[in-house]
Amino acid sequence: MNNLILTEVLDTALDIQKAYDFVANSANGAVNSFVGIVRNNHEGKSVTGLTYDLHTTLAKKAFDDICQKALELWPETKYYVAHYHGELSVGGISIIIAVSSPHRAESFEACRYIIEEIKTKAPVWKQEHYIDRKSEWLPGHSLNG
Repeated sequence: MNNLILTEVLDTALDIQKAYDFVANSANGAVNSFVGIVRNNHEGKSVTGLTYDLHTTLAKKAFDDICQKALELWPETKYYVAHYHGELSVGGISIIIAVSSPHRAESFEACRYIIEEIKTKAPVWKQEHYIDRKSEWLPGHSLNG
């Protein structure tokens, strides 16, 4: 999109160092990140993994739009967002968000803003896989909304 925003949808392992390297900036004294990891339980069920399904083009556009809005709210910031597409085991990294800013308050606020907006606006769906070999799609974004 520009040299302040990089968003990706990947079916390969997400790289925290890549996120940091993109947002690192000598004018910015703070880097904040969020790393989403597949946990081993949800609502009392033992989880063995997740499958993330995304509409790649629309998801990337949503990530770009969300980051652009954040840039308007917190000028002088820089953004990296990557979301995994495919199946992950427990412990796998599903999303990385990194934000740099001149001061810590902006990077914390912007990072939180990005994940909350992605949860409500990006076409990302996840299917949980359980220890009893059953699976369930969790409520997600509606393309109608």
